[in-house]
Amino acid sequence: MMVPPGPSETVAGDITADESGAGARPASEKAAGAFRTIGELSRETGLPQHILRYWETRFPQLRPLQRAGNRRYYRPEDVALVQRINDLLNQQGYTIRGVQTLLADERKRAPTSAATMEAVRAVRDSLADALAEDAAVG
Repeated sequence: MMVPPGPSETVAGDITADESGAGARPASEKAAGAFRTIGELSRETGLPQHILRYWETRFPQLRPLQRAGNRRYYRPEDVALVQRINDLLNQQGYTIRGVQTLLADERKRAPTSAATMEAVRAVRDSLADALAEDAAVG
């Protein structure tokens, strides 16, 4: 005889909720900034876990946090990188070597965004103002 899960229990892929039903959402839905386990990332991307572990050996940029027992936790930037590698390999037809070269070239170039440059200019201007004030006082 199969017993249905209790009000706060979870079945894989089902909805998790407290006893009142408030805050119900699929178990796979996490906040955008939340870390993902290799199983969660595998389900989200449709990639087998062994492929994700293999990519870690081939792409030095892909370094999830590893905790006790070598349990992997993928940061949001790791998730984005996995999605990008997957797109380059499986949609755009790049080879592993091609993606490695592309990512290495991008890392070397490391273009600064307009927002970053604007922030640097703002800091520079505020420092210049502070120096000018200090010189006028002293």
